[in-house]
Formats: sequence, structure tokens, C-alpha cells
Amino acid sequence: MKKEIIKSPFNGKIIPLKDGSDEAFASGALGKGVIIIPNDNTLYSPVNGTVATLFPTLHAIGIVSDEETEILIHVGINTVQLNGKYFSAEIKEGDRVTAGQPLVTFDKAAIEKEGFSMETPVLVTNDPDEYFDLIETDAEEIKQGENLLSVLHLNKEGK
Repeated sequence: MKKEIIKSPFNGKIIPLKDGSDEAFASGALGKGVIIIPNDNTLYSPVNGTVATLFPTLHAIGIVSDEETEILIHVGINTVQLNGKYFSAEIKEGDRVTAGQPLVTFDKAAIEKEGFSMETPVLVTNDPDEYFDLIETDAEEIKQGENLLSVLHLNKEGK
């Protein structure tokens, strides 16, 4: 078994996924993880890996870590409706990224002014059979780069 640490992509407040306002995320249907309400305007890479998906609206990004953990970060709730307004990407799909590298910038104040929640799910989307456990930080506030999630991976033999 191997353990991978997912770093926080923001400075912000952490709330449990189950307490989020969006039912699809809160139910865990889209993956396990936590919600961060960012304090600032930049999303940083939580791992070394590759950008697998960058939504055209730039509000969500999928990264596959070097340890094969699939991570989805969805900036805000229903922000797809902004159609990219207030978002700017520093990277593109297929780019190799390193932990702490800026990925997407956004105007948090403008997004909130338009009435959108800045609840930002940070999820592990692998099939649960591909990993053994996901351990969340117990912090209520976090700084970018601090340990957010620990993913315990099974090896190919299921150990």
C-alpha cells in the first residue's frame, strides 16, 4: 500500500463535503473529499501530475497525479453558468504541473457579487476500489500547500 498526500490548492476555510450546499457534491456521488471556501483568487496545483481536463468555462479542472490519483477541483457552485467570465487559465489540458503551481485565477469578489457560492469541492474521483481509504484533514482553516487529504492506495495485488 502507498500513501499520497494531496495539498491544499487554496488558503481558506474547510467544510465537510456532506455539509455543502450542492446535493451532487454533498452526497459524494462525484467523489470523496472536502470543500474549501477560498480566501484568495488563485487555484494552485495540489500535486505533481498532469492536467487531464480543463473545462472550457475554466471553473473546473481535473488532474491525475503521478501516483494515479484523480482529482477534481470545482471552483464555486454552479459557476459553469458564468461561461468563463471572471476566470483565467495559466495552463491547458495535457500540461505537466507541479504542486504549488498556479493553475487558474478568478475574481472571487465578482463571482460572489453575481450571487454564486464560492464553495469549492476538492474531490478524489477514482473508483473507490482503486484506493483503500481517504483521510481528510481535521483543520477548519488551511493554507495553500498544507496537507489536505491523504489517499491510501492499494497496490495491484490489492494490498
